[in-house]
Amino acid sequence: MTGDIGAAAPSLIRASLSRTGKWAGSVAFVSGAVSDVLNPLGPFAAYIALVAAIAAAIIAIAIVLRLVLATKAMPALIFATSAAAIAGGVYAVQQETNSQNGIIAGLVPAVAELQQSLGIVSAKVAKIEKTVTETQKTVEEVKKSTDTVAQKTEEIAAAEKQQTEQGAETQKTVEAVKQSTDTVAQKTEEIASAQKQQTEQGTQTQKAVEAVKQTTDTLAAGQQQAAAQADKLQATTEQIAASIDTIAKGFAALAAQGGAIADPKRPDEYYHNARVYELSGDMLNARRSYLAFANFDVDAVDPYTRFATLLRVQDGKAGAREVFGQLADKAKAPAIKLVHLEQFDDAQRLDKLNAFIAAHPDYAPAYFLLAQEFSEDRLGSQSLSDKRSEAEALTKFVSYEKEGGLLKYFVDQTQLADWLERSRSRLVAVGDVLDPQRFAPTLTPMRSNAGWTITISLPEAATGISWRLGESGPFTDTGLMAMNDQRTGKPMPNPSFELPDSTAATTIGIKYLDIRGRETGPFDIRFDPDSALQQGDKQILDQFWTSWIAFDSGGNHGLVYFTQMLSYRCAIKDVHYGLDGAAPDKEIKMPPCDKKDPYAIPYDYQPYFKVADSVKSMSVQVTYTDGTKSPVREYKRQ
Repeated sequence: MTGDIGAAAPSLIRASLSRTGKWAGSVAFVSGAVSDVLNPLGPFAAYIALVAAIAAAIIAIAIVLRLVLATKAMPALIFATSAAAIAGGVYAVQQETNSQNGIIAGLVPAVAELQQSLGIVSAKVAKIEKTVTETQKTVEEVKKSTDTVAQKTEEIAAAEKQQTEQGAETQKTVEAVKQSTDTVAQKTEEIASAQKQQTEQGTQTQKAVEAVKQTTDTLAAGQQQAAAQADKLQATTEQIAASIDTIAKGFAALAAQGGAIADPKRPDEYYHNARVYELSGDMLNARRSYLAFANFDVDAVDPYTRFATLLRVQDGKAGAREVFGQLADKAKAPAIKLVHLEQFDDAQRLDKLNAFIAAHPDYAPAYFLLAQEFSEDRLGSQSLSDKRSEAEALTKFVSYEKEGGLLKYFVDQTQLADWLERSRSRLVAVGDVLDPQRFAPTLTPMRSNAGWTITISLPEAATGISWRLGESGPFTDTGLMAMNDQRTGKPMPNPSFELPDSTAATTIGIKYLDIRGRETGPFDIRFDPDSALQQGDKQILDQFWTSWIAFDSGGNHGLVYFTQMLSYRCAIKDVHYGLDGAAPDKEIKMPPCDKKDPYAIPYDYQPYFKVADSVKSMSVQVTYTDGTKSPVREYKRQ
């Protein structure tokens, strides 16, 4: 079949050339010319030649493989072949001549001008595109300007509205300015009037200056007079002290004589009569005499304290307070004011007494009366704080006895002697209560296999106890026991608390509430578990030394047991013994102290040793861990 095609091919080619050769060649030539003219834009001749050659090859293969009829495909093959040949020839000549604008443009100038015209058109197109872009931007800017104009229009409208409103306000302002102008005019008239008045006052000021000068001269003279009065007052004070001494001597003389004075005139006479009437039971005349004495405003304590006692018996405390209130209002003597405040109740009385002492810190009798506020007679039962307050006040009072510092406050010296005797007696009774170290709480730690039991010893009865570990942090209440404390009448606070055996050395803080509910403390007490264990064991060994040694215990004849010393060995450094009166020079070897389980005896240790039947006694001496030694203890064999 292939041979048939090969034989018929020449005839087909000739027939196709006769039919299509002319137009195919013409079209191919035109394509080559156009590609040459467009060469500045790109190698179109090469593109056409390549495409046409590929098309010719494909058509030829299709004809050979009988994919298409040769008669129908042959014109296309001729056209493709012609186009490839012409375009390829044009491209070859362009390359050989190195003509970038094409062969025809180089031969025909008109074609070159045509190429330039095509370039101008391209530039204009770019310019038009640029112009369009700029126009778009201009349109956007115009839109923005339009929006801005609209916004400004609205603002102008708002401004016009505001101006309208401001116009009304301006009108009001104008009216206010007019009113202010009228006011200024009025003030101007007032200023003119004031200037006139100042002129008149200038004359008066001159007169006042002259008066001030005269007053200054008077004050200078007054200062001299005041200085003279101060000297006179000092002399008067000395005279008062002397007069009290005179009154006291007169009172003592009258007391020695006995009997009431028919026509008393001096303060000592009225005081004498008051005492005579009081002791005889004539309270009405006694009262009159005391009031007459008070009119002399003598600064002596004992007449007023006795008068106050009489009034409380007759009229009660309220009546006494009323009478002395009237006396204190018109009196100058501090003694009357002091006795007046003594007529108030409890807390109010104490507050007033403290205020009096603050105002008169050297008024000695006030300290004796202050001590009574904390005394056992007044309170019934005293706390440690009460005793300290009483002792401080009494110590202060007694200190004024030196150089007769108390005599000036008493007309009746027997009253002063009584106060001094009571003060000294109470100071002896309270002892060294002012020493804070003597009355601080103490702790007694006791170790067991379960841990520590801390027992608290307080210097006084308490209604509550609390503790803490360390120097800061909250306190823990120990709680109350199921029994009452006879000293307070309240449930007794638990005097102990527990600590784990792992507690390290630290500070234990203790505070408590006294019988009046006042908090005392905190007291910081050092706790060292090692030292506490040793001291506790030592105390037990010293207290129960008769149990150190046991001969033939439990029927075990010939054995000496030292179980107790072994149990409390944490306090022992070494133990020596001697037999039958010999010096204790033999040592009992003890196992080391086990701080985690101090009272346990090691399972492999024997708490005894053998002695001969002839041994009748044993002497033992213990050396403690603190370096001290026990006495040599003697034990007889039964």
